[in-house]
This record gives sequence, structure tokens and C-alpha cells, in this order.
Amino acid sequence: FVLYLEAVQYKQMYLGTKIDQEKRLDNPKSYRYAVKLGDKLPEHVDWREKGDVVDVKNQGSCGSCWAFSIAAVEGVNKIATGELISLSEQELVDCDTSYNQGCNGGLMDYGFQFIIKNGGIDTEDDYPYKAKDNKCDVNRLVISWKNSHVVTIDGFEDVPVNDEKALQKAVANQVVSVAIEAGGRAFQLYKS
Repeated sequence: FVLYLEAVQYKQMYLGTKIDQEKRLDNPKSYRYAVKLGDKLPEHVDWREKGDVVDVKNQGSCGSCWAFSIAAVEGVNKIATGELISLSEQELVDCDTSYNQGCNGGLMDYGFQFIIKNGGIDTEDDYPYKAKDNKCDVNRLVISWKNSHVVTIDGFEDVPVNDEKALQKAVANQVVSVAIEAGGRAFQLYKS
């Protein structure tokens, strides 16, 4: 038999992006991806074909989609260094708790900010995903021989909201992270 979740249960279990305008980071406006007259944007970009993203990961029954935005960091690192490294969503879920709430949701911008303040992020192998909230391994954060922050970033930008051409230009240049409204029935009943 097939079990259908009520809409409220579905949202609680699977939808993790929480955009609270009061807590939203005040990122400076960026015009890097503003489309200029004469810009030629590709109709198709697939970073998988270029080998710049890891295989699809499964967040399970944990509302940690915001943490899976780490894929953008993995991709940018691959583009910059030539090395594709699977990074730890679980470190974000467990340790990035200033504004984000682990399996109860969060915002990707705060995840990126955590990576900057933390001096980097561990690999998936060193801090594997468990699809549940755990206590942050603080020893990993303070003991240098345990701390294997292999990738860091020095900043991030938000593409202007609802600007498809700016998003298209950003995607043409690098792997991006996006938040979408997935609360409708079409997403709830989606099967691949």
C-alpha cells in the first residue's frame, strides 16, 4: 500500500528552507550577474557533464535541504582547484546552529557564513551524513589534528530574487544553490 502524508506532515518532514526576513543576512547587492546588453547566455549548462559536481545525495527524512547547498561549494572548489571533494552536510546540520535549525530547517546563506567563520568544512568521509540532528563534534572544531577543513570559501553572493537572466548568467559561470517553493502537492507526490 502507499502511504500519503498530510500536507502539514510533509512540510514538517521534508521542507527545510526557512526564510525569515528578520534573520536574513544583509548581503550587499551584487551586480556581477546582472545581464548587460550584448551578453550571450548559454541555453544549456550541465555541470555534471563537466564533472564539477558530486553524485546526487539523499537528505532522507531530515529538513536539511539548506545544508545540501554545500554542493555549490563543492562545485566552486572543483572549478577553482580541479579537485572534486564531497563535503559534509552533517557538519552544517550539527554545528551551524546560530540561525539554522538542523533537520528543522535553515537558510543556505547562514550555512555559507558558517563555512567562512569556521575556517572551512570537513569532507563527507570525515563527518558523514546521518539524516538526523546530532551534537556538534566540538573536538573536531578545536583539535587541529582532527580538524580536516579541506575546503573553505571567502564569500558568497545572492542572485537577485526572481531574475531568471541573472540566474542563467550565474549558472553559466559556476555551480549555484537555489531555494524553491516545494510545498505544493506536485512536489509532495513527485516520483523519479
